[in-house]
Amino acid sequence: MGVRLRFTLLYGAMFLICGLGLLAIVAAFSIRETVSAGPVGSVAPADVQRALADADAAHTRQLIIGVSTALVVTLLFALVLGRAAAGRVLRPLRKLTSATRRITADSLHERLAVRGPDDEVKALADTIDELLARLEESFAAQRRFVADASHELRTPLATIRATLDVAVAKPHPVAPSTVQLADRVRTSLDEADTLLEGLLVLARAQHGALDDRTSVSLTGLVADALRTSPHVEKDLGDEVLTRGNPVLLARLVGNVIDNALRHNIPGGWVRVAVSAVDDRARLTVESSGPVLDPEQVGRLGRPFQRLGADRTGSGTGLGLSIVAAVAAAHGGSVTLAAREQGGLRVDVELPA
Repeated sequence: MGVRLRFTLLYGAMFLICGLGLLAIVAAFSIRETVSAGPVGSVAPADVQRALADADAAHTRQLIIGVSTALVVTLLFALVLGRAAAGRVLRPLRKLTSATRRITADSLHERLAVRGPDDEVKALADTIDELLARLEESFAAQRRFVADASHELRTPLATIRATLDVAVAKPHPVAPSTVQLADRVRTSLDEADTLLEGLLVLARAQHGALDDRTSVSLTGLVADALRTSPHVEKDLGDEVLTRGNPVLLARLVGNVIDNALRHNIPGGWVRVAVSAVDDRARLTVESSGPVLDPEQVGRLGRPFQRLGADRTGSGTGLGLSIVAAVAAAHGGSVTLAAREQGGLRVDVELPA
């Protein structure tokens, strides 16, 4: 039951109680007047007294019926007025709700900025504005930390890589175990670089740095990503265009396809399709793989989340979270669904 309906029923109930009280008072006074006007000590004939009593009773009934009818009509009128009054009272709250719903993580800079008397509604709006300010500051601090930390960590990693290369490139013979260890360290450094690059892309997408939007062929991005994967089934159809940052969209497409290939099973398959649905550009990637828990698949869109033992330890855990962040920054969405036979289906929708 909505608040407006509850207010309307409350107004109607209050009016009904007052009306019933008024009706009871009118009936009580009418009966009292009828008794007072009775033929006590009168010498009038019995038939005259009976006629007067009947007339008084009829008058009382007519009065009660009239007042009851007026009460019902006035009650209906009060319900209509109560509904209108409740709507007027709740109108500022509806505006607050609508404005608050429009504010997302990418538009925390917006404020309700309600003007008017210093009443309860304005106090609520000011409280929401203060909350939005704290959220904006917290989100900005988090994004700055990720970006700054990723940049700062690149310097020691580059130093370690250079020191390693110098150590291995010395003129005197290097022990095979040292060369093997250097190769393992280089592999770890490459993984760290990939992780840092993923963090930078994620921070950029979440920060909404998309000033360089342009028309981008989603079909062309998928075709470029599949050049090194000739065995992938593809259904590209006609060219589908979207608008956004070409670098981030290329990373989105690459991550979705790479995720399907990386977490597949031996002898498995991958299908990629691009289509236009109404005013949306859709990229669909399906793959075979281990059976996943449908209730936990949604976690794959969060950073550093993996499901199943086969997925643990492979990749950085940022692939699909970057996809979700880039899609959201472009006004799109990502839907993850576990296939009953095993594997994953990823649907990415972007504005056409």
